[in-house]
Amino acid sequence: MSRIGKTPISLPDKVKVAVTGNQVIIEGPKGKLNWELPKGITLSVEGTTANVVRANDDREVRALHGLSRALINNMVTGVSAGFRKDLEIQGVGFRAAVKGDKLDLSIGYSHPVLFPIPAEIKVAVTDNTKISIEGIDKHLVGQVAADIRAYYPPEPYKGKGIRYANEQVRRKEGKTVQ
Repeated sequence: MSRIGKTPISLPDKVKVAVTGNQVIIEGPKGKLNWELPKGITLSVEGTTANVVRANDDREVRALHGLSRALINNMVTGVSAGFRKDLEIQGVGFRAAVKGDKLDLSIGYSHPVLFPIPAEIKVAVTDNTKISIEGIDKHLVGQVAADIRAYYPPEPYKGKGIRYANEQVRRKEGKTVQ
């Protein structure tokens, strides 16, 4: 039995869970998310807890049991508290700014990089070098952060680039003159 899959999901006071067929709709103070359960997985809600139950012990169903529970738990956390990723820009002259629904990155290229911000995501820039990404969908928040970081990942010689907050970058020693 999956240790993650059999763990019950505790529901905060303001979170409502509705299950219609295979569709799970979770609504809370921050927003509303929905997801379709895979075949062989069901969700039962009793009071302030929800349990993910699998129909049989087939290999595919066992593999999806823990995944389904983790995704539903992330949805509950997202609509109640939300998710946040922080990025830092390091490098002389590197900066970022939010202009309308786009993130304007000046990161050493001959042109500014414009990243379109999805409607469900809030992006804030402080000190021109710290980017904060917030939203209710954990996957989307992480994907937006990864996409922004991919424009200029931190390089190992000087450490310039876009990195996650508190990310450790292994530095290399440069060439030496003999």
